[in-house]
Amino acid sequence: MSTRDFDDSDLRQLQARGITIDEVQHQLLCFERPPYFADVVRPCTIGDGIQRIAAEDCAELLEIHARASAAGRLSSFVPASGAATRMFAGLIAFHAVPPGDLPTWDQLREAASRGDAASAEVVAFVRGAARLPFRDALDSELRPRGMSVEQASTGEGWRELVAAVVSPERLGYARFPKALVPFHRYPDGEVRTAFEEHLVEASELVREERGLCRLHFTVPEEHLDGFATLLREVGPRFTARRKVAFDVGYSLQKPSTDTLAVDLEGRPFRTADGKLLFRPSGHGALIDNLEELEADVVLIKNIDNVRPEDAIATTLRHRRLLTGLLVRLQASAFALLHRLKADRLADADLLAEAEAFVAREFGAEPALAHRGGRRSREGRRAWLIERLDRPMRVCGVVPNTGEPGGGPFWVRDAQGLVAPQIVETAHIDPESELRQRVLSSATHFNPVDLVCGLRDAGGRPYPLHSFLDTEAVFVGTKSAEGRPLRALERPGLWNGAMAGWNTVFVEIPLETFAPVKSVVDLLRPEHQPGRGRQVRD
Repeated sequence: MSTRDFDDSDLRQLQARGITIDEVQHQLLCFERPPYFADVVRPCTIGDGIQRIAAEDCAELLEIHARASAAGRLSSFVPASGAATRMFAGLIAFHAVPPGDLPTWDQLREAASRGDAASAEVVAFVRGAARLPFRDALDSELRPRGMSVEQASTGEGWRELVAAVVSPERLGYARFPKALVPFHRYPDGEVRTAFEEHLVEASELVREERGLCRLHFTVPEEHLDGFATLLREVGPRFTARRKVAFDVGYSLQKPSTDTLAVDLEGRPFRTADGKLLFRPSGHGALIDNLEELEADVVLIKNIDNVRPEDAIATTLRHRRLLTGLLVRLQASAFALLHRLKADRLADADLLAEAEAFVAREFGAEPALAHRGGRRSREGRRAWLIERLDRPMRVCGVVPNTGEPGGGPFWVRDAQGLVAPQIVETAHIDPESELRQRVLSSATHFNPVDLVCGLRDAGGRPYPLHSFLDTEAVFVGTKSAEGRPLRALERPGLWNGAMAGWNTVFVEIPLETFAPVKSVVDLLRPEHQPGRGRQVRD
């Protein structure tokens, strides 16, 4: 379908969202093209795309972090707009079953013992209910029904436990953003959400000399007041306890970044009232939010990857090291860039020095770029200036333990240049035996622990949209109003949206990665204050 077929009502709908006809045309073309697959050459491994920070470098990098933090260069960026629906999906599925069709506790346990994952999740939730961070709230829900958490967790009250947590008329945690769900319960009874634990980390990582800590959360519009209310409630306590002040900003995923859905024939999907259907386009749309911050050095981490305060020493140390490395690399790159711009004669020694730096630090092989008449000194100089003058990121990666998601790979771009990139599993061709061998030989995983340099050598914010790969989209099958549709997601924030950045991968300990994908993950030792194993380097 051509955009010429849109009527005046469609055009008004586009205008209200801030979406241009050209953008819609691009989206429609994305549906027509074959699926996007990255040209992965090999996985990044230790010594080949992934480095380990040498012990003798740690003191210097920690000092660099401390200076950058004190100078107010650092801030935290946390994508926090995701709902907790998936976290409680197993419970929701059982809650939706009519009471007469629900299994007994013994039947549920038997199904779990046979390997039924959904049953096993509910059994683990019920048995561990007394150790959940929101056990007091559960108790308050159950008491009017003549039951306690301890009684219900023996099994006979399992239906009541599930209903108390997910029913919209009761605690209704599944409707919350994951950021506002209680994550940790401390021995003194204090309960903290993931949002609060990010405040704690920020107070240690991005605190400037006068004590100000800058954080930014992307949030769902309907829960914006909930974030602000929680900060008003807990902020003074953290401020007094930690001797800091928090400058917390929020932003929403813009309607202009939503994408048009199509039906299975590729025609724009229309709702029952005839309107075009637009859908949120994934976390890649947050590149707009990141760009508008106009920040200097930004630490990015997912909302659910937090540990209790008594178990974050390792996390803090390695995030400081990543930051120190980013700031040191940035200073070296900008120094070379300054010299190259000043050197109109393209001195051979300077070119060789800069090429060695780009190859060593960013894995970009200059020899592959100097084709088609670019072997001249001036061509080499122009390529080096362009290569050095771009956003930079240092990404922590952890040993691969089978987690779904992306990882570090050497990727060949459209110009033939091979460089390190984060690639999602969905962007590796499932029909290609060669690409699947590359995927299966991957040794590391992307936990989303990034430090990003967003300003140029003159202190000006980079136009981040200039460095994304517009082809790296996802197309999936969804449904609306009981009808199937095809949905488009923009290039992911840390893969396609940052494809043109200079990228460095650093191995960090697996202990720094403690995501909460299911409610039963909160029962793991790493989310039980006082019980999680703490590793110190």
